Amino acid sequence: MERDEKKGRPEDFSLSRTFTADLRGRQSVRATFKLTEGCIDAISIVAAHLGIKQKSLFDHLVEDARNLRSIAREIQNIKLSRQGRIQKTFVISRKSLTSLDSVSKNYDAPRDALVEVSVQRLLPIIAKEREKHSKRKEMLGEIADHFKEGKSLLYRLRKVLGVEDPVCQKLETVMAAYENAYSNIESFVERSKIIEKFQSDSFEKIFSVPED
Repeated sequence: MERDEKKGRPEDFSLSRTFTADLRGRQSVRATFKLTEGCIDAISIVAAHLGIKQKSLFDHLVEDARNLRSIAREIQNIKLSRQGRIQKTFVISRKSLTSLDSVSKNYDAPRDALVEVSVQRLLPIIAKEREKHSKRKEMLGEIADHFKEGKSLLYRLRKVLGVEDPVCQKLETVMAAYENAYSNIESFVERSKIIEKFQSDSFEKIFSVPED
């Protein structure tokens, strides 16, 4: 059967303009900002602590156009303090960068300030995670003691029942999984120590006195 050329490509193979635009918006681009050390640390710490890419975190913060516009209204025409700022390049989506540039231009709000205030939303998350981290460190000791008790029990069972006993074999399986879980927990707590270094007061001074 001959293919009807007039019908063109099947509809399933066509890409809608919306879908194509969405793909382009997700393309990665590099953008450079001048941010305070506290802001940069907050981005790095939360991304590392939650195990996500900085790009994903950054995009989540700035893709919300409504929130950006709300921030822009608050800081409209304000003068950004230049003291203690560090030039930093991030990989973000094209959509996020377009949103930042658009809001910055329309509201005459410094792009760096939009990022800075957006990142401030991370402070409650950091505070909560620092509290959890402290409790995890305490509980890690108890987990370690419990793991040692399990290994000791397995050792005694092997002596009494023999290594081929079904009970020993089942407990060996349990302890192997426990050892893997304990190792992962220990590594997570160790990686999370970065959150102990964050100083929230480094975020206190973002703006200088507004110009008349």
